[in-house]
Amino acid sequence: TEVAEKLEEVVRIWTKQIRQVLVESEQIRREADDVGPSAELEHWKTRMSSFNSLLDEIKSSRVKKIISILQAARSKTLKQWKELDGSITVAANEAKDNVRYLYTLDKFFGPLANASPVTMMEHIPSLMNTICMIYCTSPYYNTSERMTALFLKITNQMINTCKTYLCEG
Repeated sequence: TEVAEKLEEVVRIWTKQIRQVLVESEQIRREADDVGPSAELEHWKTRMSSFNSLLDEIKSSRVKKIISILQAARSKTLKQWKELDGSITVAANEAKDNVRYLYTLDKFFGPLANASPVTMMEHIPSLMNTICMIYCTSPYYNTSERMTALFLKITNQMINTCKTYLCEG
């Protein structure tokens, strides 16, 4: 029981740390007003990397051994642990899925940033079709909040490109 108590304390510390990561991942992002759509992809890539690392750690043999010992001891801390494990898995899947969908937009980021306004406009119908596909098929990215953030960043990029074009022309 002494060993189980020490291991329970370790799991409580992990639980607190993991909760903190989950809370921070859900907080509103502070971004510059003129940030473009590539920032959205970078955000989700970073988030995917963080949660995948966390999942790798949770699935490590050291953690599995501790959880097995606590299961044998019928520890009460395991209920919270299992809930957190599920939350991390969902967050990792969401980030992975969002990266996969946002990569389909990557080919538009160059023309949005570097083309003339006329050339940029040629890419808009395909870009909108791709965004529509993401909205219709993504289980995570198809929310009003996510779409608004994406459209805002695309609009920012278009405005910045037009400003640059006008100032250089």
